[in-house]
Amino acid sequence: MALMITDECINCDVCEPECPNQAISMGETVYVIDPARCTECVGHFGEPQCVQVCPVECIPVNPAFVETREQLQRKYEALQAQSAAAAGTTA
Repeated sequence: MALMITDECINCDVCEPECPNQAISMGETVYVIDPARCTECVGHFGEPQCVQVCPVECIPVNPAFVETREQLQRKYEALQAQSAAAAGTTA
C-alpha cells in the first residue's frame, strides 16, 4: 500500500527529506506522495519514515493503492534497479 498525505498537512517540510525513494513532493496546497515510488520504506526501514516524523499524523495508507509487503519489496527492487541503471552501474 502506498501512503498518502491528507489535507491536515501543515507543510512543515519534515517528511520530504526522510523519504528514501523521493516519493514525496510539494503539491498544489500540501505535500503529496507518488504511489509509484512509495514502498512504505520497505527495503530501507522497518517503518515508514514520513509517518514517524509527521507532527500532525496526516499520513495514512492510501486505500486506492493496496499492496502486499511482497509487492512493496518488488517495487523497492525495481526502483533500486532503475536508480542503478540511471547511475550507470548494475544492481
